[in-house]
Amino acid sequence: MPNPSPGYSITVRVTAPVGAGTTSTLAGAVASVKGAMTALDVVESHPDHMVIDVTCDASDVEHAEQIASAIADVPGVVVGKVSDRTFLLHLGGKLEVVPKVPLKHRDDLSRAYTPGVARVCTAIAENPEDVRRLTIKRNTVAVVSDGSAVLGLGNIGAAASIPVMEGKAALFKQFADVDAWPVCLDTQDTDAIVEIVRALAPVYGGINLEDISAPRCFEIEARLREMLDIPVFHDDQHGTAIVVLAALTNALRVVEKSLDTVKIVVSGVGAAGHAIIRLLVAQGATNIVACGRNGILSPDDTSDSFRSWIANNTNPEARSGSLQDALAGADVFIGVSAPDILTGSDIETMAERSVVFALANPVPEVDPVAAGKHAAVVATGRSDFPNQINNVLAFPGVFRGLLDAHAVEITDDMLIAAARAISDSVSPSELNPTYIVPSVFDAAVAPAVAAAVRGVAGAGRDDDV
Repeated sequence: MPNPSPGYSITVRVTAPVGAGTTSTLAGAVASVKGAMTALDVVESHPDHMVIDVTCDASDVEHAEQIASAIADVPGVVVGKVSDRTFLLHLGGKLEVVPKVPLKHRDDLSRAYTPGVARVCTAIAENPEDVRRLTIKRNTVAVVSDGSAVLGLGNIGAAASIPVMEGKAALFKQFADVDAWPVCLDTQDTDAIVEIVRALAPVYGGINLEDISAPRCFEIEARLREMLDIPVFHDDQHGTAIVVLAALTNALRVVEKSLDTVKIVVSGVGAAGHAIIRLLVAQGATNIVACGRNGILSPDDTSDSFRSWIANNTNPEARSGSLQDALAGADVFIGVSAPDILTGSDIETMAERSVVFALANPVPEVDPVAAGKHAAVVATGRSDFPNQINNVLAFPGVFRGLLDAHAVEITDDMLIAAARAISDSVSPSELNPTYIVPSVFDAAVAPAVAAAVRGVAGAGRDDDV
């Protein structure tokens, strides 16, 4: 069973008899089914009974039901409402629009709206570049998805993708003070998506593509970059690649190996795998073996231009075989593919002081505990294990830097600079096998990434009127 997680947190409201042992009995009931109790609050107290909220983390929905049942089985306890705290957090959505200017009297209204606003509209019509400094465009990003590849859920559609895109927008604001908004499109037609985003682009200073399936995501990004004068960033590709490069830089420091000499195996040749390989090659990696569902890619794999690029820029020894064959003797494993495709025995075949990044979420390619018995450094995409590879380390700061610089395009040099800023956020005195990337809550990371991107992109113009 996976470890209990706040993602499956519940609050069970119970009526229980008064007694010195009531609370310890409730705690014992939760522990008996391996739940993690995080709070126990007395809501009401009466001469003969108490109303108590028992809050605990579960590992999944079924486990949450087991916890509630265990509590209900306590003699004298009556279970009332069982609340799923994750669903409660999402009630009504996670975002709101708040005016930045006061609207308290007629004078405010006359300047913020008619008649004063007409003067600003005219100024933009006469000088279109003023739209960046006189509207929300200067600090606003569209989080665009068609719901075709959402997290590990697959093609669930536009409406079901909204909670993820809301969360993404909240992270933009929390970590980099970037205003972002979900733009979830009820179409999966490539031409339609490109045209819709082109048409709505005047409002935004950047486009963040999210959870769009490969290979369509590559074409959508390429076409939008060609036609728009604002940066277009596919986070599933470039955000992942940035954080992987940052983490690998520090992992190789720990194991005292060099990127230009290590043998790297990448499992997964979709959007994330493609971007990771491209960025590693740009940074100097020379020996990468890429594996898809059918094993090691070869130059004969021409199912699309992106897989062809991978096949033609990896596997310098022209090896063939399975993922397990590729892994033998490798220094680094990077998985962005599927759960439970490797065992600890497979990791044992790798080189001494190996590095394992098992990033499939929520279930990694290999059990991190099993991998840790053989690898020197292990990272996952999960928050309940050390070394979480999380895109939130990258995308807020990247867009902060792009917006501040009024950047039009995104280059590999910017991505590499962002990765370097993340890796350098871990000081030599902090670096160890279980701490190769900074915490996602490290307030210094996003400004450092923004400064690095801005330094490559160039300084923005004066935004004063």
